Amino acid sequence: MKPIFAVLLGLFFIATSCGDGSNTIDSYRPDSVGNINSLQIVTPEDLWNGEVGEAIRNHFAAPADGLPQDEPLYSMVQMKTTSFTDFAQRYRIFLHATLSDSTNFSLKKNSFAKPQTGAFLTAPTAEELVALINKHQEEIKAAFYASEIKEKQKRIRLSLKKLDTLQQDFGVSLKVPTAYRVAHSGEDYYWLRKALESGTTNIFIYEVPLNTIGKDSTIADIINMRNTIGAGLLPVEDDSKFITEAAYSPFLFSSELDGKPTYITKGTWEITDAWMAGPFVNYAVRDEANDRWLILEGFTYAPSDDKRDLQFELEAILKTATIE
Repeated sequence: MKPIFAVLLGLFFIATSCGDGSNTIDSYRPDSVGNINSLQIVTPEDLWNGEVGEAIRNHFAAPADGLPQDEPLYSMVQMKTTSFTDFAQRYRIFLHATLSDSTNFSLKKNSFAKPQTGAFLTAPTAEELVALINKHQEEIKAAFYASEIKEKQKRIRLSLKKLDTLQQDFGVSLKVPTAYRVAHSGEDYYWLRKALESGTTNIFIYEVPLNTIGKDSTIADIINMRNTIGAGLLPVEDDSKFITEAAYSPFLFSSELDGKPTYITKGTWEITDAWMAGPFVNYAVRDEANDRWLILEGFTYAPSDDKRDLQFELEAILKTATIE
């Protein structure tokens, strides 16, 4: 009886502790590493220096949307497959592209560390591997973006600022780091700022009537809203105004925020009659329950700094919004 009981007890512990094995395995993974938007590329040198590497760079080092100067979507580090061992396997996001007898694509979570998102691509020839990368690049970028937003929000939550008046005045809550200070709070608008070595990052919140943005003239309406209502609220020196730079057409995306239809606009702002400009990301949230568009905008003034990661932080903050 004792040997049988021991076997049954062992099987019970295996079943209850492992389930399908994934959760238990993940719990023993080491922590992932890497700066935000740092992408590891694992592929042999000959592929990296040829058409496969060119395809990867075209998609993953393409200019990020809405910045005044070109900055790559990801900062990439390439390594050979033979070097992809031990600590090198702990990058939070990576793309693994090699030649093989079969054509395969998969996105995997926590293969070597946690949290981690890896894209695995194999094909018999370089030409077929390029076609596979081209076919799945949007899906891969979406997975990497979600991973990096989640990681940035985790870091933001380490030290949060209390913003009771924001919820009282606008019925919205945000997870904002303590590094930001309230520059203005009121029923007209809310303004948060974080000081940089040579500038600031900013969060600007206000609301407009539902008829302000139409379906057939969305981008024009959003630009007009920024140039009139938004510009009229945000204080600047003299008679200048905070407006959308006319020389560059903003990027427009349809999305959701807190379950509500949302337009995301990315472009460049400028101050009229002044040598000041920078990138902005504008979330226009259709809040029918409160008969309004809630406007959440993040913008940066940092003339001597790269701006991709500054804007990424602002976007990660805006995505934490919950609306009453």
